[in-house]
Amino acid sequence: MGLNDPQWGKNNSGGPPDLEEVVRNLNRKIESIFGGRGNTAPKSGGGGNAGGGMGIGLIALIVVLIWLASGFYIVDEGQRGVVLRFGKQVETTEAGPRWHLPYPVETVEIVHLSQVRTIEVGYRDNVKNKVLRESLMLTDDENIIDIQFAVQYFLKDPGAYLFNNRNPDENVRQSAETAIREVVGRSRMDFVLYEGREEVAGETTRLMQSILDRYNSGIVISKLTMQNAQPPEQVQAAFDDAVKAGQDRERQKNEGQAYANDVVPKAKGAAARLMEEAAGYKQSVIANAEGDASRFKQILAEYEKAPKVTRERMYIDMMQQIMTSSSKVMIDQKNGNGSLLYLPLDKLMQQTGAIPAPQATGKTAEQEAPVSEYMPQRARELLIGREREAR
Repeated sequence: MGLNDPQWGKNNSGGPPDLEEVVRNLNRKIESIFGGRGNTAPKSGGGGNAGGGMGIGLIALIVVLIWLASGFYIVDEGQRGVVLRFGKQVETTEAGPRWHLPYPVETVEIVHLSQVRTIEVGYRDNVKNKVLRESLMLTDDENIIDIQFAVQYFLKDPGAYLFNNRNPDENVRQSAETAIREVVGRSRMDFVLYEGREEVAGETTRLMQSILDRYNSGIVISKLTMQNAQPPEQVQAAFDDAVKAGQDRERQKNEGQAYANDVVPKAKGAAARLMEEAAGYKQSVIANAEGDASRFKQILAEYEKAPKVTRERMYIDMMQQIMTSSSKVMIDQKNGNGSLLYLPLDKLMQQTGAIPAPQATGKTAEQEAPVSEYMPQRARELLIGREREAR
């Protein structure tokens, strides 16, 4: 009965199949596959046993070959193969076709080194799905903030990653939470929320890497991305009001500073101009005073040489200055009959050509002409005589 017979193993008596016949049929099929003569009958009973032993040995050889072939494996680019012998690491293989002793002697673990892995802290999948136990943190100024961030990392040591970490992703998450809490705990709230976010991320990354290296985890932190940083939702409205008040304060300070920048330079310029004018006036007064003093000294020297002549000359010069600035002079004659002497200086000076003719006095030419013929000499004598009587 053949093995493919649907009635194999069944007979009229209901007894078990003949095992020798089963082995004989299997040997014939194997010999036919490998070029043997499966229909050659054994010459004796001993020859049949020899053929059965050869078939079993061939089967064992095939099984051994298949077992050895199961040790071949391929490591792709960017991966590493970790070979384990009875559970202990014995080798780390590079990319390419490789072979190891088949199971159960050795096994291989394929680890992706170039794959970028990501863990999330404070949320899962979406920032709206918050995990408050991870995201709420206390700052140095005793304010509570809500932070969500993601950490990207890759592997540098596949052996350390497999055997020094029970749960690598959870270890990275716990180290990230520890590091961010330490950095936020020594920073002020405004610094974390606004101008210091990049600095907080960088410091957290360095601290995480230090923690993971301390535990020999075989993990390298690639990047930490701050997804969200804000006050808790319960105090968001009050915080927004405080932020607006701070912005108004800064705006008013900037406006005041702008006004000061406009007024102060002008005031400084005016003050500098006044100082320059005062200095110029000072120099002018000093120069005039020095000139007057020098002139007085020169006059004094001349006066000491000829007091009388110098005195008369000074008197005449003074009267000349007075008379040139006046167009009419009234002289009271003490020895006269009480009448006043009128001197039309404008007409007199016009005749001598000293100054231009001033406005008309209202007198006619016939009335003033006789007086102009003798008045200059007479006026000079009267003035000199009056000065002498006063002395």
